[in-house]
Amino acid sequence: MESVERAIQLMKEHGYKNTPKRQAMLEVIAKSERFVSAKDVQDALKDTYKGLSYDTVYRNLYTFVEQGILEMSQRDGEKVFVMHCLDHVHHHHFICKNCQKITEIEVCPMDVFEKQLPGYIFLGHHFEIVGLCPNCLDKKEDIEKYMPKQANGCHCGNH
Repeated sequence: MESVERAIQLMKEHGYKNTPKRQAMLEVIAKSERFVSAKDVQDALKDTYKGLSYDTVYRNLYTFVEQGILEMSQRDGEKVFVMHCLDHVHHHHFICKNCQKITEIEVCPMDVFEKQLPGYIFLGHHFEIVGLCPNCLDKKEDIEKYMPKQANGCHCGNH
């Protein structure tokens, strides 16, 4: 896995050792290709590393974020992590609420904000779109789960 090898290289550049546990955490996240929680990582490694605590996993994942190895976001009040796109130009993500698939968006909306806020200095930004991907849109029951019902029970949003 090239992304794990690059992550290990970055970790070493920041003065951290590559331990088997850290490498296993990175491999779990790289294989998932979706945002995962510290609990997801802990669960994936519980048979290999008995006694691996949630705190240890979370602390390492957060350290990986600080090193630019992982990206962190929030889903339903929980911090979630994904491999930082090391080989790509600046981009953002569309995240499917149903299947958690991540699709890269090559457009950045910051030009609009810079025009609307003259005189401000932007130090950084994080932008995601959450919705349903085409595969999940084919499943009517999945759509209804996420669309707010109107007073008349309709999901269409035209009322």
